[in-house]
Amino acid sequence: MKFGKRLKQQVQETLPDWRDKFLSYKELKKLVRLISSAPPFLHGSSEYGKSEAEFVRLLNCEIDKFNAFFMEQEEDFIIRHEELKQRIQKVIDTWGPSASQPSEAEYKEEMGKIRKDIVNFHGEMVLLENYSNINYTGLAKILKKYDKRTGGLLRLAFIQKVLEQPFFITDLVSKLVKQCENMIDAVFPVEEEERGKEGREAITVAGEGIFRNAIAALMTMKEIRRGSSTYSHFSLPPLNLPDSDLIPSFQLNSPISIVR
Repeated sequence: MKFGKRLKQQVQETLPDWRDKFLSYKELKKLVRLISSAPPFLHGSSEYGKSEAEFVRLLNCEIDKFNAFFMEQEEDFIIRHEELKQRIQKVIDTWGPSASQPSEAEYKEEMGKIRKDIVNFHGEMVLLENYSNINYTGLAKILKKYDKRTGGLLRLAFIQKVLEQPFFITDLVSKLVKQCENMIDAVFPVEEEERGKEGREAITVAGEGIFRNAIAALMTMKEIRRGSSTYSHFSLPPLNLPDSDLIPSFQLNSPISIVR
């Protein structure tokens, strides 16, 4: 699948509030085409230089957009992670086995609500990791097109700059994702033979929402990060997903209803 189509699909499948935060790939591609189609005698002229400067300006605007959105989401995720931990502890202290007034019914009901929220929270964080991946890949591809069609040398210097940007550095989000998974394992332990059933129930609960979108995002990350004939040192490293019977069970090419 061409990158432009994959990006369009991802924008359609992400959360509604996120859709205008992705790379303006189509517009940048048009500008590259316009610059590269300039007559040879204009190369090196002030007019040609202005066009290149406009291309760089737009790229910088895109990076600023990515950073602002990514850092806003990171801050929100930190707060929500702490709130989830506090909610779990409150339920344990109020209705858990060691509470002054233990209630198995109340405990299960409240923990069930928290579990759904954790699944959605985990899904949103996966979507943000995919947001970083796909926008970086888009920048690398559009810069490659620019250098190839114009004979310019923008890509190396610009990608080195991108590698230092907040939106590219996903260490904190990856850490929160892992902590979220550990939280689920600790608070909602299941026997090994029940894991398949539990996973399918999770799909039933959230299969039309963020959970399903997160699976689609994981598959996209795996696709854009796999080795290919165009793989280079500008490409992201391959993503090795753990074996799971959950991922193949989705029909990812079907319409995805997004719920937030």
